[in-house]
Amino acid sequence: MYAGVFLAFALLASSCSRTVTRIDNNTQIDISGNWNNTDSRMVADDLTANILSANWISNHLQAKAGKTPVVVVGMVQNKSHEHIDAETFTKDIERAFISSQKVRLVQGGKKREELRGEKADQQKNATVSTMKKFGLENGADYILQGSINSIVDSHKRQKVVQYQVDLELTNIETNEVVWIGDKKITKYVKN
Repeated sequence: MYAGVFLAFALLASSCSRTVTRIDNNTQIDISGNWNNTDSRMVADDLTANILSANWISNHLQAKAGKTPVVVVGMVQNKSHEHIDAETFTKDIERAFISSQKVRLVQGGKKREELRGEKADQQKNATVSTMKKFGLENGADYILQGSINSIVDSHKRQKVVQYQVDLELTNIETNEVVWIGDKKITKYVKN
């Protein structure tokens, strides 16, 4: 009896084995047909190149006597049919902004709230010489916002999914939209 139980357990364990292989992050693998890291990287790279080469930067530099524009990345809403974490996408854009040195980046949203909370805590608990003061933040000149949308066309075991990422850069002082960009990715999935 024990031999039978052991054999059944051995067969069950061998049928549940899994192989994991490390791959290069730039390798394009599309298993499900859903939005994935390759799509996120491609869209971020394309839109970042577009925004950093657009005329709004030279217009700002001319109007502000060569002062580098300050940008805050706002919300990128997922309006698609599937779960997409927009933070990985926006982090790629923020990283490119800093690396380009064409724009300066300030924190927004919950991270800005956390920083302000830390400053408030320092007012009570830090020495006067190391305490960071309120009212010295860099104000953003522009806010980048957008959305991720999708359109699905399916029939039986086939589907076509089009993802569209739309971004807008708005002058915070005037509410003027100074740049609009979009990137589309279309996938054909056949089961």
